[in-house]
Amino acid sequence: MERVFVVGAGVVGKATGQGFAERGHEVTLVDVLPERVAALRAEGLDARIGLDLRGEPEAFIFLTLPTPHSGRRYDLSAFERGVRDVGAALAEAGAVHTVVVRSTVPPRTTEELVRPLLEQASGKAEGTGFCLASNPEFLRAASAVEDFRWPWMTVIGARNKRVRERLSALLAPFGGELRVFDQPTTAEMIKCAHNIFNATKISFWNEMWQVCRTIGVDHDEVATTVARSAEASYNPQYGIRGGSPYGGVCLPKDTNGFLGFAEQLDIEMPLLSAVVDVNERLVDLVERELATLQAESDSSVAR
Repeated sequence: MERVFVVGAGVVGKATGQGFAERGHEVTLVDVLPERVAALRAEGLDARIGLDLRGEPEAFIFLTLPTPHSGRRYDLSAFERGVRDVGAALAEAGAVHTVVVRSTVPPRTTEELVRPLLEQASGKAEGTGFCLASNPEFLRAASAVEDFRWPWMTVIGARNKRVRERLSALLAPFGGELRVFDQPTTAEMIKCAHNIFNATKISFWNEMWQVCRTIGVDHDEVATTVARSAEASYNPQYGIRGGSPYGGVCLPKDTNGFLGFAEQLDIEMPLLSAVVDVNERLVDLVERELATLQAESDSSVAR
């Protein structure tokens, strides 16, 4: 069994701590709110105000700190304070602990923000004084505990092979698909793309709902049918290759044509407009890059 600390005992942190404890691991939840710590203790959980690593054996320290948005950016102020507190605790630690970023953060946060903050606060270097990994959560607020107990996918990113192996061994028993990468940034990007894809699909169908309502068509009949008919719905590999704009006859025709149809109905479709714009920009980019490659090839032959 492993020694586990969970720093930040909100919905995600509590579910994470409970899940590990149910598997027999020795878990301590850490939070700055006295009332939250008291409530956790009342439930029989080991909860503390601060992180103290003195005398502790090698442990996993999961960061489940809040990262809300402020306007159109992540607010990492509380997250940064928590990371500095962990760094201060690492300074007094005798063992080499593994810090695992579980909060949803912008890509590169683990290596470009967490690592230097921990090194500065602890006086230790990653790899010798502590280890680092990313393991983003995929929990839904309404079912966080169940989602942790029975994950459909677990993602791990770490440069250190031993860290990847140890974290995989800790998380694999929960089941679901396990995907392991050698860069924390990959794991961070997966979590962001995951949420943004879900949001984009919701907005897409909300745009279509506006059109259906205007022309007197049952939106649910359209949506449930397309969910089974469109290859992008039933084929996980469809359209996921980057750098490849859509082409042919049907997709350019219907995306542009439907924009004109919606305009006649006086309905704005900003998402569909963006779809067309992104594709046109990518077509131009590909053409420019191909032209550059051709010019370089011609120059090489001329020599």
